[in-house]
Amino acid sequence: MLPASNRLKRPKEFSAVYRTGISRKTSHLTLRAKRRKGVLPVAKQPDLGTDNPTEALTANQPTRVGISISLKVSKKAVIRNRIKRQIRAGLREFLPRISQGWDLVFIVRPSAVECNYRQLLQELEQLLAQAEVLNGDSRGSLL
Repeated sequence: MLPASNRLKRPKEFSAVYRTGISRKTSHLTLRAKRRKGVLPVAKQPDLGTDNPTEALTANQPTRVGISISLKVSKKAVIRNRIKRQIRAGLREFLPRISQGWDLVFIVRPSAVECNYRQLLQELEQLLAQAEVLNGDSRGSLL
């Protein structure tokens, strides 16, 4: 399970990402990503050495993630839950490398039923890189 601070919880949060977020697709997953606007006044934020107040506000907000998987993927809850667990496990590995201040929604496509964990990890990394959400980390690929 992801930490509570890294989860999208309310339908309103999911809708905001769907409405205004960017979209990236692979064969098994779709990513919707939206940069969050700051919610705290600049005076209450610590000085992060940046002149742009928006950057200062989003810099210390955790990235939040949601997973959407419909009955079209599989009628069996066991299969849908297995796919969600695999995606969450992959995201835990990538979380330290993801930039702060993003809202991400991963939408699972029906073809993901035949997909194994390694393929899901590759597609997660590919989507995060395409959306430019991953930090320029020198560790390279996890795979």
